[in-house]
Formats: sequence, C-alpha cells, structure tokens
Amino acid sequence: MRPIKTDLARQTLQTHTGALGMRERRALILCDGQRDLAELVRLLGQDAPLLVQRLVSAGYLVAPSTQQAVQPLPSGTVPVTPSTGTRRSLVAAKVYLSGMLELQRDPEAAHHRGRLQARLDDEALLEALAGAYRFLEGRVAPTLAGRIRDRLFEALPHAPLRRMQALLDARVEASLS
Repeated sequence: MRPIKTDLARQTLQTHTGALGMRERRALILCDGQRDLAELVRLLGQDAPLLVQRLVSAGYLVAPSTQQAVQPLPSGTVPVTPSTGTRRSLVAAKVYLSGMLELQRDPEAAHHRGRLQARLDDEALLEALAGAYRFLEGRVAPTLAGRIRDRLFEALPHAPLRRMQALLDARVEASLS
C-alpha cells in the first residue's frame, strides 16, 4: 500500500494548525503515493502502520483504489513489524520519561522521576512508567500527551509495550466504572 494525502491533509499542512502533532505531520509529508508501508516503517519507526491507520481513519490519507486499503487493527493490538534497527528498551523509555518529568520542575514531577530512577524490577518499572505517563497526561496539552505516549510506545520493546497498554487501559476502564 502506498498511502496518499487527501485535500484535508494538504490544507492542514499548509495552514500549520495545531490539529496534528509533529509525528502526524511528518507522516503526512512522507505519504506521497511513492513510498510503501515498509519504507514508511523505516522512516517513521515501528508504529508507522498504526499511525497511517489513524490518519486514514481521520480522513487525512487514502489508499489508491488499485491497492489494498489499511485494515483496522483490533483494539489494543500492537503492530509487530520486522526490526529496522531502532532500539527498543525499558531503559530508553525510562530515560525519555525522566527527561519529560524534569521539564515539569515541580515536587510531584520530581517524585515520579525519583521513582523511575529507583532500582526496580521490570514490572515495577512498567508501573512507574505508567504512573509517570498518567501524571504527564494530566499536566500537559492533549496533543503533547499524545506525542509523549507515541514516543514512549516507540521506545518500549514489544512485550513490555503490551503490558504498558494493559496498565493504561485498566486505568481507563476503572475511571468508566
């Protein structure tokens, strides 16, 4: 599949509105009908199929009629694609969120950062990462929270990523009850 921009995407890119985050804008720029999904994964990272799917669902991208459309993934499914050399690790996720927390410069952010810096087993680290993300999600603009989540998900290896999604989904389900 070689996704192409819609008029909505071209208009959004020209007006520089805050409707899309930096990753979404980058994806729109790269989706020129010449690059296939494998090339987009190489340029955008492992979550490119999910990103393209979201942009198709939102009306920013289409697949030419001669090619197969993007099939929606079941809720909670993580696309697994061959490694393109990107490094995924719990340490990378920890370092990234620690840096985001450091930018907040307040005692509660420092508490979450200290918890991430403690020597934790993998499960405790994932819970600390989820707690830190939830803190940031409540503190920053929704578009920034989405970008933080995307970057966090890029950094996590696949098995911990699934666990992180479960931890975050459990919080959403608990708030709906």
